[in-house]
Amino acid sequence: MWGWRSVSVATLCIALSSASPAPAAEPVGQAVVIKTEVTGQSGPIEVDTSVHRNERIKTSQSGLGQFLFRDGTKLAVGWGSSVVIDKYVFDDSQSVKKLTIRAAKGTFRWVSGSSNSSAYQILTPAGTIGVRGTAFDFYVGPDGTTAVVLLNGAARFCGPGGCRQLQQRCDCVVAKPNGDMSAARRVDPSILETLGNQRALPFLSGNQRLAGGIGMLGGCNMASVAPERKDRNRPPPPRDPAPAPSPQRQDPPQRQAEPQKERPATPDKPHHDKPDKPDKHDGRGRHEHHDQHDDHDYHDKGHHRDRDRDRDHDKDRDRDGDRNHDRGRNFNRNR
Repeated sequence: MWGWRSVSVATLCIALSSASPAPAAEPVGQAVVIKTEVTGQSGPIEVDTSVHRNERIKTSQSGLGQFLFRDGTKLAVGWGSSVVIDKYVFDDSQSVKKLTIRAAKGTFRWVSGSSNSSAYQILTPAGTIGVRGTAFDFYVGPDGTTAVVLLNGAARFCGPGGCRQLQQRCDCVVAKPNGDMSAARRVDPSILETLGNQRALPFLSGNQRLAGGIGMLGGCNMASVAPERKDRNRPPPPRDPAPAPSPQRQDPPQRQAEPQKERPATPDKPHHDKPDKPDKHDGRGRHEHHDQHDDHDYHDKGHHRDRDRDRDHDKDRDRDGDRNHDRGRNFNRNR
């Protein structure tokens, strides 16, 4: 009987121990910026939400999340991404002994914290990114093709085809899971065609903007070819916009005629017209000239008339003298 009791107690203890909740996952950082949709192991992630070791973080096709780890490391996760915080070993000196993330796909920006550079490691399908106190962007395509662009410090990418050193700002390397790897060279807009995705590396092209100091590291002359940002959800412009019709002028509404008030008569203002200047060919000059001639002719005619009158008078005297002379001769003759 005691044996059955012992078995029952042991079974009960096992059941109780198995029913007790598992210890919570260790928090390793928190979300500082969340845009649109970002999810974690427990559902949607919001600002100030803690992220934990071994937690997978996913973003939607327009999602963006910025995370700050306990040692000051910053990680930005762009649209359409999936990443797992694989290992996180924290010590007592506000630094980590090991921080490993596994990037499955998407776009990312990494800025190292205060820990030793050897503590950081980023795993991609095409190889491993070794951190040397640095900042860089990296992209993982659906087929595992990986591109790394250095922004500060130094980094090394190692895969099946060997290793490449990134030492100059804007140095870039592209690697495939089969071991093919390009030489390190300065990034240019043609990398988007190489990756087959115009939305790759959105933090460099400006299609997604980051907050805080982590957003001041981009550039590399990639913004000039940035496609239209789709995370803003702007409606596409019309292809053939019709010209806007010119607004028609509308007559103001007619008012009812008001009775006009009689205004006091005001005296007409005198007109001060300037006298017209005589024209050079005006007939007035000619008339005055003719009048002068007429006066002269009149005087001439009067002079001639008086002279003719005197002449006729002389003739009449001569005739009278002749008559008197003839009368005297006849008188003497008759005597």
